[in-house]
Amino acid sequence: MDQHYDGFLADHYTWMFGAPHAALVEEQLGVLRRAGVAEPTGTGVAVDLGCGSGFQSIALARMGHPTILAVDSSAKLLAELELYAGDHPAIRVVQDDLCEVAANLPAGTAELAVCMGDTLTHLPDRTAVTQLLADLYAALTPGGRLVLSFRDLSTSRTGTSRIIPVHSDADTILTCILEYGPDVVTVHDLLHQRTAQRDWTLSTSAYRKLRIAPDWVADRLAEVGFRHVRHAPAPRRMTLVTAARQ
Repeated sequence: MDQHYDGFLADHYTWMFGAPHAALVEEQLGVLRRAGVAEPTGTGVAVDLGCGSGFQSIALARMGHPTILAVDSSAKLLAELELYAGDHPAIRVVQDDLCEVAANLPAGTAELAVCMGDTLTHLPDRTAVTQLLADLYAALTPGGRLVLSFRDLSTSRTGTSRIIPVHSDADTILTCILEYGPDVVTVHDLLHQRTAQRDWTLSTSAYRKLRIAPDWVADRLAEVGFRHVRHAPAPRRMTLVTAARQ
């Protein structure tokens, strides 16, 4: 996964959403507010796991969180986050595996944890998802909130519906093709780019995503102790799941 992002997708990550970075921050600000995230009232510490180029981290800073731990394994995406965030004092960038960071968060110190943008499906297996949820439960303060977003890949696409145009402009076209297995989907990314000579080149890469359904995630959240577990549709074909620590 690290090789896919830093070696292939990171240079095009924000571009593929089809909107300026500031507009994507506004979009996620709306998602967070619809999820019930308000201005901080306790420790104010927020953890953004799989922060990418910072859509959620910058939104959380705008909501007034005094400390935001922005965690991602991609050096390129974190550098982009820092570029857009400037020298905002609230955002602390951490390049590391998100599961390792979650496992080592001090107990009961975070008021909010978010893991959004389909990050959850990038974990190696369902056991890792359950462990991450348990670690986040331990890290949250009583009443602390958890917000997740991910794509529900539990239903297979068939035929040409497996071919998805992601984004394009005059010089770049990104398409993905989905290959379904019992527990994972292999995503094949095809990137066409126009050269200075006006020819087209093709670059490819592939990575795996877990096939986890919203009800399965909700059940795991309840098992590790979360309450008020809810899920609803979110922008960009995502599912939004919210929960609170006891």
